[in-house]
Amino acid sequence: MSTQLIDRLRAAGYKITPPRLAVLQVIEQEGEHLNPAEILTRAQAIYPAIGRATVYRTLEMLTQIGVVRPIYVGEHGPTYIHTEGGHHHMVCSSCGVVIDFEQCIADQMAQDLTDRFGFQIKSHLLEFYGLCAQCRN
Repeated sequence: MSTQLIDRLRAAGYKITPPRLAVLQVIEQEGEHLNPAEILTRAQAIYPAIGRATVYRTLEMLTQIGVVRPIYVGEHGPTYIHTEGGHHHMVCSSCGVVIDFEQCIADQMAQDLTDRFGFQIKSHLLEFYGLCAQCRN
C-alpha cells in the first residue's frame, strides 16, 4: 500500500480503516476501469465484512480528494481510473467495449499548453467513439 496515498487521506482528515484500506488496495493492485460492484467483490476477498455502502462512500471520498475519477462509458455506470497521467480509450458505440491505448499526441499538446498558458496539467482523458472490428463486420 502506498504510504503517500495513506498520508494524503490523513491530510484530508480521513481515518485509515480496514475497509478503506481494502478499497485502496484493490484500486492500486487491480488497475483501472473497475466498477463499484467489481471493487466490492475484490475488496471482500481482503476484508470480508466490507459492505456496498462503504465502497461507494470510499470511492466518493477518493474522488473528492483527487485520487480517482469516475468515467462513464456506455450504459453500465461509472468505472474508476486514477487521476494522474493520461488515459486513452477507444469506445465501441455498439457493444460498449473499451480499448485502452498508450500512444497519445495529447502528451505533447499538454506540454505545449503548459508552456503557452502556464497551466499545470496533471492528467487528461482522451476518448474516441466508433465501432470495434467485430461490430463493423
